[in-house]
Amino acid sequence: MSRSPDATATAAPTPGTPADFAANVREWIFDLDNTLYPPTSHLFDQIDRRMTAFIGECLALPRDEAYRVQKDYFHRYGTSLRGLMAEHGLDPEDYLTAVHDIDYGVLAPDPALAAALARLPGRRIVYTNGSTRHAEKVLDRLGIADAFSAIFDIRDGGYWPKPHESSYDALIAREGIDPRRAVLIEDSLKNLPPAAARGMRTVWLRNRRDTAGVGLFDPEACTAVIDDLVGWLEAVGAACGNG
Repeated sequence: MSRSPDATATAAPTPGTPADFAANVREWIFDLDNTLYPPTSHLFDQIDRRMTAFIGECLALPRDEAYRVQKDYFHRYGTSLRGLMAEHGLDPEDYLTAVHDIDYGVLAPDPALAAALARLPGRRIVYTNGSTRHAEKVLDRLGIADAFSAIFDIRDGGYWPKPHESSYDALIAREGIDPRRAVLIEDSLKNLPPAAARGMRTVWLRNRRDTAGVGLFDPEACTAVIDDLVGWLEAVGAACGNG
């Protein structure tokens, strides 16, 4: 007796599982800060303090008021930089130079992350609201620079940051990305809706220190929510047969 095609067909992976990502994703788009390295390194804390200091000096404000302005602009414009450009005509290059003048020595090579990235099928891209120079320094310190084929930074988006819609469109156009084959992996929940709207899978790396977006975008709407980036990548690699 012959079998019907349905009897021998392989079932599609369950959406959101490591097998689903392994089978369907070929464009792996990673946020940088507090995603490819953990918040416990406190690297971004240095940047945060540099932002406050820069705003205080630029606008002649005491520290507490500078911090308030910094966070207000972040929530209203996506980044403090965009707020300074919109409201004060700031030269963005002065800001980027100042806020990334930090000690990258707090980061150490992460061979487990490097190995997990190497198992992923397709391209890997860094998508950051920071500068390419900052991203390169982070990747070099982590020992994962060779894992990525491209960095898309704040300049590439015309200084429009995530979650501004035009930034995602610029990324897709420059890199020739098919959103149906792409995933954005982010610690900031607010940066995921534009990716989802364009047909990308979305992964929220839960960051309890950054709740921006919670209440605006339901974590249940993410393709996956994870707590351990390396562990999740290893599971995807294993599902690819590369574990």
